[in-house]
Order: sequence, then C-alpha cells, then structure tokens
Amino acid sequence: MAASRDPWMREYNEAVKLADDITDMISEKSSFPTTGQETQRHSSAIRRKITILSTRLDSLESLLSKLPAKQPLTQKEMNRRKDMVANLRSKVNQMASTLNMSNFTKRDSLLGPESKSVEAMSRTAGLDNAGFVGLQCQIMKEQDEDLEKLEETVISAKHIALAVNEELDLHTRLIVRVLFLSH
Repeated sequence: MAASRDPWMREYNEAVKLADDITDMISEKSSFPTTGQETQRHSSAIRRKITILSTRLDSLESLLSKLPAKQPLTQKEMNRRKDMVANLRSKVNQMASTLNMSNFTKRDSLLGPESKSVEAMSRTAGLDNAGFVGLQCQIMKEQDEDLEKLEETVISAKHIALAVNEELDLHTRLIVRVLFLSH
C-alpha cells in the first residue's frame, strides 16, 4: 500500500508497463512484412515509445535526487532504486539497439551528460570574482575551440553537398541527353 502512495514507485511502475508494452510491440514486429507502410508505422510507434520511456527514466533519476524531506530514503533504498532505473535503462538500450536506433544510445556523447549544471556548480564553488572571470575566460576559450571544430565539420559537409550537387547536375544532363537522343 505504501508503494501506491509513493509517486516515484508509481512513475517507475508506469515505466515498467511501458517497457513491457514496447517488448510486446517488438515481438509483434516479426509478424509484419519486412517492408511496407504498416511496418514503418509500427517501427515508428516503437521508436516513439522508446524515446518516451527514456524521458521517463530521466525523470525518475531526477526525482531520486530531489526527494522531499518528508519522504526520506535509506541509502540502501536509494541504491536499490538507482539499480532499478539502471536495469530498466539497460533494457531500453537493448530495445533501441534491436531497432538500430544507434543515435539513441549515443545521446550522451552527442549532447553531453545531463549533469553539467552540477559540474558547473562544483567548478565555481569557492572562487572569488577574479577566479570566476578566469574560469569564464577558460570556458569561452573551450567553446571557441568547439565552435572551430564545428565550423570545420560544417564546411566539410558543405563541400560534400556541393560535390553531390555537381554530380547530380551531370547525371541530369546525361539523362536529358539520352532521352533526347532516344526520341
């Protein structure tokens, strides 16, 4: 009965139900033809639910770190809940990999870890104004370097796009010439 009053457990149980639903949908996928609109819709629905589940797991982790004082947990219970979320996240990553959602499992490598605010707070703790300004200059330098890397990537992508465009123009002219000569 206490678990039903615990909002975290309620949210976790809903996440488990969603994970079971996704597992069932993945099992059903084998009954669909390998290609077709219905198969694509089914796969999209699975991907959407996996993304929703991942967001719920993020929410569960956030709730664990912000539990109200009136609902204190022992360290053992806190660790148990963290393990529960980690196990469910592992299951979600496995489901995502079955659907080749490679970008899903690499989200942290693309966006960076979500604990950056905690890291920023620890970096600024105990700094005076001059130290804070120095840290800010260092961060800006790092951001400038990251932007330079991004610029190189964008320029490279632009050159590739221009080369593809030239190739398409050439193929278009050749196709038009072949069509013109065949008539």
